Amino acid sequence: MASLNSSVLSNIDRWSDRRSNPSFTGCAQINGARNVNPFGRLKQVRVSRLATEVADVSELSQADIVVREEASAGEGSNLQNPVLGSEVRKSARSLWRRFRGSKREVKGGEVASSECGTRRIKQEQEKRSKFDYKGNGSDSISVMDKGLEAAVSAIGSDSSVAHCNSILKRLERSSDRMTLSFFEWMRNNGKLKKNGLAYNLVLRVLSRKGEWDSAEKLLREMSTDSECILNFQVFNTLIYACYRRGLTDLATKWFHLMLQNGVQPNIATFGMLMNLYQKGGNVAEAESAFAKMRFFKLHCHSAYSAMITIYTRLGLYDKSEEIIGLMKEDRVIPNLENWLVQLNAYSQQGKLEKSEQVLRSMQEVGFSPNIVAYNTLITGYGKVSNMDGAQRLFQNLKNVGLEPDETTYRSMIEGWGRADNYREARWYYDELKRSGFEPNSSNLYTMINLQAKHKDEEGAMQTLEDMSRIGCQYSSILSSVLRAYEKVGRIDKIPLILKGKFYEHVLVDQTSCSILVMAYVKCSLVDDALDVLKDKRWKDPNFEDNLYHFLICSCKELGYHENAVKIFTEMPKQEGIPNLHITCTMIDIYGAMGRFADAKNLYLNLESSGTSLDMIAYSVVVRMYAKAGSLNEACLVLDKMEKQKDIVPDNFLFLDMLRIYQKCGMVEKLANLYYKILKSGITWDQEMYNCVINCCARALPVDELSRLFNEMIQRGFSPNVITFNVMLDVFGKAKLFKKVRKVFWMAKKRGLVDVISYNTIIAAYGQSKDFNNMTSTVKKMEFNGFSVSLEAYNCMLDAYGKEGQMESFRSVLQKMRESSCDSDHYTYNTMINIYGEQGWIEEVANVLTELKECGLQPDLCSYNTLIKAYGIAGMVEEAVGVVKEMRENGIEPDQITYVNLINALRKNDNFLEAVKWSLWMKQMRMSNSKC
Repeated sequence: MASLNSSVLSNIDRWSDRRSNPSFTGCAQINGARNVNPFGRLKQVRVSRLATEVADVSELSQADIVVREEASAGEGSNLQNPVLGSEVRKSARSLWRRFRGSKREVKGGEVASSECGTRRIKQEQEKRSKFDYKGNGSDSISVMDKGLEAAVSAIGSDSSVAHCNSILKRLERSSDRMTLSFFEWMRNNGKLKKNGLAYNLVLRVLSRKGEWDSAEKLLREMSTDSECILNFQVFNTLIYACYRRGLTDLATKWFHLMLQNGVQPNIATFGMLMNLYQKGGNVAEAESAFAKMRFFKLHCHSAYSAMITIYTRLGLYDKSEEIIGLMKEDRVIPNLENWLVQLNAYSQQGKLEKSEQVLRSMQEVGFSPNIVAYNTLITGYGKVSNMDGAQRLFQNLKNVGLEPDETTYRSMIEGWGRADNYREARWYYDELKRSGFEPNSSNLYTMINLQAKHKDEEGAMQTLEDMSRIGCQYSSILSSVLRAYEKVGRIDKIPLILKGKFYEHVLVDQTSCSILVMAYVKCSLVDDALDVLKDKRWKDPNFEDNLYHFLICSCKELGYHENAVKIFTEMPKQEGIPNLHITCTMIDIYGAMGRFADAKNLYLNLESSGTSLDMIAYSVVVRMYAKAGSLNEACLVLDKMEKQKDIVPDNFLFLDMLRIYQKCGMVEKLANLYYKILKSGITWDQEMYNCVINCCARALPVDELSRLFNEMIQRGFSPNVITFNVMLDVFGKAKLFKKVRKVFWMAKKRGLVDVISYNTIIAAYGQSKDFNNMTSTVKKMEFNGFSVSLEAYNCMLDAYGKEGQMESFRSVLQKMRESSCDSDHYTYNTMINIYGEQGWIEEVANVLTELKECGLQPDLCSYNTLIKAYGIAGMVEEAVGVVKEMRENGIEPDQITYVNLINALRKNDNFLEAVKWSLWMKQMRMSNSKC
């Protein structure tokens, strides 16, 4: 006989294509068939990657067909093509001849009789009602048990729903893909009407595969197209899959969908949900589900336990007790888990009497003594440092037939640690190890803290060995030890503990080495830190530079500048380019120490090395020069920075630049810098607004300053006192007195008006010759509790004197003397100038006498004013004598001195002398535009 041809199609996807093509029949050549009793019982068919759709079910039912797995891959290759060829037709004719005893021949692939054609049509219809069970790889029928193979091969459109369900159930345990394919076949053959079992099995497969959208669609189909009644089993299938995977949100979604469809959950539903909510700490959903459980009058023990546990973990002990009360109200008989969570809830909040009562109640209702319950109580007593109670329970363990476990010993160690009893904690620690248990990280940390506090360095060394033995990371061990000893101020004992293999590991591990030296430096143990760095066994120049930089920065932040200098001096110096960051940090430290020479040397070395400075480096150097008072050098550094186009200053550097340019009187630089700041796009804060207004008051137009001030107010920033006074001065000099009054009102409302504010307004009114408002402002100044200041008197003297209102001038002088306000150089110079303008030389002489009697000597301004006064009075010789007196007193004449002297000579017709002094000025490189 010919060999068995073993395949029609090799995957399930082709099966769907065949269903859409009615002309495709598919054939199989079967060898070894034998006819037995035609009325005998039908035996199952054993099939491997074959289809038997070609046989008529009504006729094949009378035969006992056994198909053996004899087909090879080569023999079945001619059937892989779905197009019916001559070989396929020949195989079909051979098959029919054997089963029907046909002797007729077929020529050229044509049907010889109408009877044969009818049979072939019937074959095609029967084939379409059959399920194609072949698949690929692990989904192939060949991997199933033979009984399932036979059952699947025999299934047909006339099979009962119950029989189909039984096949589907067996497939669900074997192959997800075959299950879904068979389910699709059942749908196409009308086997799903009111068939909830089939849907439930497929939902199980979809949930295993995580195809949640498909599962949701199937639920809708189940209740609409198939008219199935949704029940809790359906939704529990999905919720269980989510429970296994920990998908809390998805489980909640199915639960809400369950309720929306009017399906009442059962105890298993709430048990799974509450377990998920407990693990995730989802209080809101847990409370909602718990409320619904009670609404349905269901009693799920694990739900009560979950709610108690959630509330206990969150410290909501009152609510925990409410749930305990609800258990009693609902007449729920607690199981072991319920008793244990109640015990834990009371123990966590320190209600140990109630905990003991719960323990007794457990035993009274028949639960045997439980080590978990005793451990919970011992932990509770330890938390409140009631170690007498913990000790009593521990000693009672043997009386109730229990042996301490590792949790028992660990809880006792923690309890004695909280009670600061090192002796007892050490005993239980040793017992823990003697009993074959291992301490946990909390035990080890407790022991190392106790040993540090009780000065047991030998015990600490043993604890370090235990930490290493159980696999703790060396860096973690070292951090714990350092924290413990630093906490009790005994970090200097660390070198006595770190010995042997542990210290060797510290020296070869960068992280551990860094942790140790940083701890030493923090506690001012610089010598120990430097020793470790000298002994280290690792080489990483970049890491080493960063470590030294970090140590120096730590010293700087702690204010240990001398330690920083020592570390910098001892650190290994690398040839070539110096480390920019370390050098800048040391420049900053030297500047803070006032060692500006050292700071300047570091900067010069950095510059000579050709290192390109960044923005931070420039900022540090500029600030150092500013602190040293070397403003010219600071400006030179800023000029170099401006040549580097890639440097964009930050807010802090911009502020330093503004202050330096203001102190140097560089008005043009200030204006350029202001517009550069506007273009830089930096974020303006309160300090920036205040600094720009204060420094650029003389460099910017009044309108721009006004705009900037208004913008500052609109953005919610608060001007400081200096800013308000600057704006008063700017508006006052511009004679914008309406704005002056507005700014003064704003400052007063914020409580930022001071004496300078009044002085500024008085000076502004005086310069504008608005004597009424000037006098009124002085009265307001006194009314608001401020004494009239010397500056205010000087402003009034200057204003009245220049306008020739000598009566008012004398009146101000009289008030000034009555108020015991001492005069300064400005006062005397104003008096000399005013009296000189009036030609009152006698009064000028009196002022000079008064000036010397009060212990003051004439300054440059005094002499210049005196020369002017002598010139007005025609006293030329006295004017020339003043110049000689200036030089004798060590005051070098300036341009104003010579201009006043030349003017005095010219007014008194001494032109020859005026020319001589003019030539002298030219020799001294002083210009005199008036000569």
